[in-house]
Amino acid sequence: MSLPLALLLLGVFTTVAVLLRSEDTGVIFQASDQIAMIGVGVFLAAGAMLFTTPVVKADAEGVHVRNIVVSRYFRWDEVLAISFPDGASFARLELPDYEYHSVMAIQAVDRDRAVSGVRSLRRLHAAATRD
Repeated sequence: MSLPLALLLLGVFTTVAVLLRSEDTGVIFQASDQIAMIGVGVFLAAGAMLFTTPVVKADAEGVHVRNIVVSRYFRWDEVLAISFPDGASFARLELPDYEYHSVMAIQAVDRDRAVSGVRSLRRLHAAATRD
């Protein structure tokens, strides 16, 4: 979803930039205004592409979660459960003291892939915490 949104934003801002000088709006637009408009489109498109960066990597020892900005590693003994609450956009790691950490790499819009990802994490968690 991020790539089409980024392309749409870039296309809209580029189109507006091109049309700035071709339409008589009563305001005088310069080439620098057009470049700035395209720059805003590039900036917003790059922001939309940030949503493609989340990653989750898990093994027998723990799970590494990289969301858009924050990256954290959790040992399996720190994680109480892996959940995907009703209505939530992302899966999450349930932590002690009623805290949790979102796993943005597993999104509700991915449907079957999200279910598979949560099940895989739960299997690794169960195997690591089995006494």
